[in-house]
Amino acid sequence: MATGTPDPQARFGQSLKGLLTEKVNTCGTDVIALTKQVLKGSRSSELLGQAARNMVLQEDAILHSEDSLRKMAIITTHLQYHVEQSSDLQDQLNHLLK
Repeated sequence: MATGTPDPQARFGQSLKGLLTEKVNTCGTDVIALTKQVLKGSRSSELLGQAARNMVLQEDAILHSEDSLRKMAIITTHLQYHVEQSSDLQDQLNHLLK
């Protein structure tokens, strides 16, 4: 073995060491990619939660607005009634003053 050619076992060991290093690097890359996906999923879940809360707030605001509009419609009807009553009273007064 003094000729300088590597021992077949040494070559096999080097080959295995190279394969092992390659596998470790691949696994590390996969773990990093998986971590990024988990973080993205966590962020997406957080954003969905925020959107759901905002929708509930908007729904409450819409319901409150609908209620206010109904009340304003009732008040408008009452005001129209009073305007008509005032107009009738004014007509009666004008008739009596003639």
